[in-house]
Amino acid sequence: MADRTIQAGDGDGIRTFAFPIDRSVSGVGMQVDPMGPDRPWTSEAPLHRVHRIDFHVVMLFTDGPVRHMVDFDEYEAGAGDLLWIRPGQVHRFSATSGYRGTVLTMQPGFLPRATVEATGLYRYDLPPLLHPDAGQLAGLTAALGQLRREYEDSTTLPLSLHTAVLRHSLTAFLLRLAHLAASSAEAAHGPADSPFTLFRDAVERGFATNHSVSAYADALGYSRRTLVRVVRAATGETPKAFIDKRVVLEAKRLLAHTDVPIGRVGVAVGFPDAANFSKFFHQHTDQTPAAFRAELR
Repeated sequence: MADRTIQAGDGDGIRTFAFPIDRSVSGVGMQVDPMGPDRPWTSEAPLHRVHRIDFHVVMLFTDGPVRHMVDFDEYEAGAGDLLWIRPGQVHRFSATSGYRGTVLTMQPGFLPRATVEATGLYRYDLPPLLHPDAGQLAGLTAALGQLRREYEDSTTLPLSLHTAVLRHSLTAFLLRLAHLAASSAEAAHGPADSPFTLFRDAVERGFATNHSVSAYADALGYSRRTLVRVVRAATGETPKAFIDKRVVLEAKRLLAHTDVPIGRVGVAVGFPDAANFSKFFHQHTDQTPAAFRAELR
């Protein structure tokens, strides 16, 4: 994997891995490769350090368990599971897990906008770890296998047609994957237009400036009591806890992979006063923002 360093001011930057276009067959904006002990596809990635990527990664595992951190949550995948990591997400490989299966990587911009929207490529609210049933797994495995065959066959078609076929095959796989991700989220939280999902989407749009449960309830047309009930039923936590968790996640992302001063990180997540931000962050993580950042350097 190629990498670049994101720098801010004179401080040390945090490594971001860019899409390795030079290793892609015919230089197309995607790759499909096997994962295994004899194929060190992560050899240049810092296994023991959090980092981020600027492209999509989908891993289909044929063995397990594999532990992998995404956005500071640990996930354990087994055989038949998929892990979908999106651009900008902070993650860390496990040096003790055996990564076996198939890995798909895709450069942003490889697919047209309509396909991006239809497949929910940037639905960061969807779960990264997916557990397909037997029928779903068979369909995904077949689609990924076809995509891999098309990817590796770079001689029977001109490059323009080869790329077009890859886009169609990739779209077929991603549509299956997106359906699995959306149905998994719906099973956990209800349909897309349920009160909870409307609240979740509103928080995603407004968490950087709005931390008020009452304000969200008013904007959505629900009473505060109704909002408390539906959020607790969907997540087991209060609306305030849900909002705070999203704010903390964004703060962790900024602290982990930028050199933005801590005071400006606080402003970016809705805390103009640096002392209030530090108090809030410590309350939810048992660490100061400075200690959290230092731990990752």
